[in-house]
Amino acid sequence: MRVIIFIILISASGCNKSNPQKEINNVLDSLHYLASVADQKKYIDLFSKNAVFFGTDIDERWPIDDFNSYVKSRFDTGTGWTYKANSRNIFVAKDKRTAWFDEIVENKSYGEFRGTGVLVLENNEWKISQYNLLLPIPNDYLQKYANEIKKYYSSN
Repeated sequence: MRVIIFIILISASGCNKSNPQKEINNVLDSLHYLASVADQKKYIDLFSKNAVFFGTDIDERWPIDDFNSYVKSRFDTGTGWTYKANSRNIFVAKDKRTAWFDEIVENKSYGEFRGTGVLVLENNEWKISQYNLLLPIPNDYLQKYANEIKKYYSSN
């Protein structure tokens, strides 16, 4: 009888094991979905208490409180932004408390972007600690756009 109880307990504990990659996928999918429906509270709740969001502009380094203000002002209009993940790679640290990812996301107006970031486990929930939204530039266009960007920042 003890053996049967032991086997049941072992089996039950195996069923409760989390799948960090699946959970992280859900967080990132929720991030994009909640932005598209302009749900500010649930969107911001996906971030850690000391998160930082990096936008595409060099000046867009937003600690979570600043980012929340921007998100609120944008989502209060009823309009968010829509990115659809086309591919994603997730890597989980050995301690299973930190993870990092890269993804290719698509926006109908602007095309493909790369999102990269870090998630941390806070109170047994995966939270985005850092998100970077990047516009990849093909190498053949890099010098041309780099010169344009230099001109832009030197004139401001």
